[in-house]
Amino acid sequence: MAPVIRALEASDDFAHTLIVTGQHRELLDQVLELFGLKPAHDLDVMREGQQLDEILTRALARLGEILRAERPDCVLVHGDTTSTLAGALAAFYNRIPVGHVEAGLRTSDRFLPYPEEMNRRLADELTDYYFCPTPGAAANLRREGLTDGEIIITGNTVVDAVNLVLEMQPEIPETTRGFIGRFPEYVVVTAHRRENWGEPLARIGHGIAGFAHANPQVGVIICLHPNPVLREGLDPLVGAAPNVLLTPACAYASFVHLMHGARFILTDSGGIQEEACGLEKFVLVLRERTERPEAVDAGFARVIGTGASSIVSQMEDALAGTREGKIPPTDTPNPFGDGHAAELIVEFLQARLEQVG
Repeated sequence: MAPVIRALEASDDFAHTLIVTGQHRELLDQVLELFGLKPAHDLDVMREGQQLDEILTRALARLGEILRAERPDCVLVHGDTTSTLAGALAAFYNRIPVGHVEAGLRTSDRFLPYPEEMNRRLADELTDYYFCPTPGAAANLRREGLTDGEIIITGNTVVDAVNLVLEMQPEIPETTRGFIGRFPEYVVVTAHRRENWGEPLARIGHGIAGFAHANPQVGVIICLHPNPVLREGLDPLVGAAPNVLLTPACAYASFVHLMHGARFILTDSGGIQEEACGLEKFVLVLRERTERPEAVDAGFARVIGTGASSIVSQMEDALAGTREGKIPPTDTPNPFGDGHAAELIVEFLQARLEQVG
C-alpha cells in the first residue's frame, strides 16, 4: 500500500489518514521507516498466542471508532489479511465506500490459503471499487456476480514498491552477507502459511535438507517469519547443514535485494510470487494452489506442493534450468503490471469521488 499512500500525498486533492493494526511490530516499523510513512492511528492489536477471531474483533472495534470520528469519503484496504477484512467490515457498518487494492484473487478453495482465501472473498463482498491486479482477477469477480461495484484493472502495487526499492542501496545483514560470500550461488526460502504448519512444514524441511545435502556448493538462506512455530519446525531438520542459514526476516529493502541476487526462490508467499516477476526470478511455490496463476502461465513460477521428494527434484530442476537460462523466460512482460498501479488507483479515486461529492 506504500506506493498508493505516496501517490495520495503527491496529490493536492486528497487528505489521507493511515491506520495500521500493529501486527508483527518488527516487520511493520521498518517498512514504515523505509517509505517515510507515519500512521495517524496504531491499533497495536498484537498479543502473544492470539487467535484469528481475537485479532478481528479487536481491530474491528477500534476501526469503527476511528471511522466514525474521521468520516472519510472512502476506505482503502489491501490484500487478504485479517486486517483487510476488519477494515472493509468496519467501513461497511459505517456506510463508507470501500476500495479493495488487489481485489479478485482466488484459489476457489476456502482453506487454501487459510484464512486468506475467505478474508479476500468476504472483503470483496463489501467492496465498492475493485482495484484488480490482472484481467484474471477481474474475471473472477465477474464470474461471482460482483458487478454492482466498479472493476478497474490497475496492475499490482507490489510492482511499484519493488521498483522503488531497487533504486535504493540497502545494507544486507552482516551474518547473511558473510554466508553469501562462502558460496558461488544461493537460493532464498520463505515458509509461513498456516496451512503449512505441522506435517507440511516438516516435509518442507526434509526436502530442503535433501537438496542442501546433494548440493553443498549452493547456499540456502531460509528467511524466518517472526512466528516461533516456524523456527521450531524447521531448525531441527535443516539447522545443522553447513550450507543452510536460518535467519530472521530482514528489512524489506534488504530482502528484495537478497532475492535479486538469488539463483531462484522457494516460497509459500503470495506477494513474493509477484515480486519475483518484477525481479525476473523463478519461483517454486510451496502450495497446492496459487491465486496468482498469471505467474505460472508466464513461466515465472511453478506450484510444487509440500512433498519432500518433489521439493528436492523440483529444486534440482530449477537449479539446472536457471543456470542454463531456460527459466524464467526472458523478455516476457510482467503479468502484474508496469509499476504504475498506484497512479491509476489515485486517478480513479479523484474522478469518482469528485462525481460523488
